[in-house]
Amino acid sequence: MVAFEGLSEKLQATFKKLRGRGKVKESDIKEVMREVRIALLESDVNYKVAKDFIAAVTERAVGVQVMESLTPAQQIIKIIDEELTALMGSQHSDIKLQNKPPTIIMMCGLQGSGKTTHSAKLAAYYRRLGRRPILVACDIYRPAAIDQLKIVGEKAGAPVFEMGAENPVVIAKKAVMHARDYGNDVVILDTAGRLHIDEELMDELQNIKAQVSPHEILLVVDAMTGQDAVNVSKSFDDTLGITGVIMTKLDGDTRGGAALSVKAVTGKPIKFVGMGEKLDALEPFHPDRMSSRILGMGDVLTLIDKAQQNIDQKHAENLAEKLEKNKFDLEDLVEQMRQVRKMGSLESLLSMIPGVGGKISSEETEAGEKSLKQMEVIINSMTPPERRKPDIITPGRKRRIATGSGTRVEDVNRLLKQYRDMQKMVKMMTTKGGGKKRRFSQMPGMPGMGGMGFPFR
Repeated sequence: MVAFEGLSEKLQATFKKLRGRGKVKESDIKEVMREVRIALLESDVNYKVAKDFIAAVTERAVGVQVMESLTPAQQIIKIIDEELTALMGSQHSDIKLQNKPPTIIMMCGLQGSGKTTHSAKLAAYYRRLGRRPILVACDIYRPAAIDQLKIVGEKAGAPVFEMGAENPVVIAKKAVMHARDYGNDVVILDTAGRLHIDEELMDELQNIKAQVSPHEILLVVDAMTGQDAVNVSKSFDDTLGITGVIMTKLDGDTRGGAALSVKAVTGKPIKFVGMGEKLDALEPFHPDRMSSRILGMGDVLTLIDKAQQNIDQKHAENLAEKLEKNKFDLEDLVEQMRQVRKMGSLESLLSMIPGVGGKISSEETEAGEKSLKQMEVIINSMTPPERRKPDIITPGRKRRIATGSGTRVEDVNRLLKQYRDMQKMVKMMTTKGGGKKRRFSQMPGMPGMGGMGFPFR
């Protein structure tokens, strides 16, 4: 993931120095820990947090377990993985939905942190879980705040309760009553933000809290503000008593230190992270999975979650049946590419694959994205009969397809060759028998895998 790219690269470079050594001395471990400490500080991790982290890892790493191990690098990485996970909260901290609805979630944060958008993202998240959330417009100060909430609420498929410029405390109380009357089981209060923390802001939030007794108070903070995000979290927690944090823009060009610091400084967990601009780009925060991604070990569980959420099960079953009968055509291929694209960028998906994350450069993922887009354009320039039976594509048709897609005949030939190679692989797998449906996604040529133009090393 982009936020931890620099940290991940530095840590993996440091670990590489240990690999291949049969034994390590205490001086070797201290040298590695010094480099890890520098990497953490350069990633904007809180100074005290970095210091305590290094002390904890060093104490464990200098023990007999590592000193006598035949694989010291693996042991040290394992210790760092466990300590990183503990630093971020050990386990996923979920929002506990009430047995007697509604569950009231109060969203707060500074202006510009993405609070309104992430209120809608949270509503969309609960919609996907089969809940009936309602958004409440308690920000009566910022121009067009109510209109913005209505727009994102409509996209999320959640109704918006608003009373114009009425007192936000009154709005919150009546919204909860409305939710009880109309069967909305999750109430999300989008409260007002300020450009900075001030007494007026905190008084209003405390009054809302006193009147509606929210079950969760989530602070939305921008990861790109670095340690300021941690300081803001501590200030809100000291005054309001937050229950958790939603950290936004973790997909952006940020060092990510705030995500590693906020739990240690405030004692409150990160519950969700924003990983993009789309309303479905909100992920529950799992410290163990995040640690694995930082250390370049992948994140298969989140990849599976994304697949389950975004890939149509019926489509997948039909695709498996076509593969089994070797009837997979170019229409199926382009549809599969669209299904995979719903899961996120190629870079984010590759970062979750063990052994791949951290080894593919940004330039290579960009080339891969470009290659997949080119493939789709070429296929879309074909006629339906050509997509279903590529064997009928003559040299003249290739020239027409290349002209229509703004590519070269060589590009069309490459796509057709890759498709034929994929067919051969399917035939080879099916003639061997067994495991057909389970193994089809491992073939070269599937989007995001090697063989269809993605430049794996």
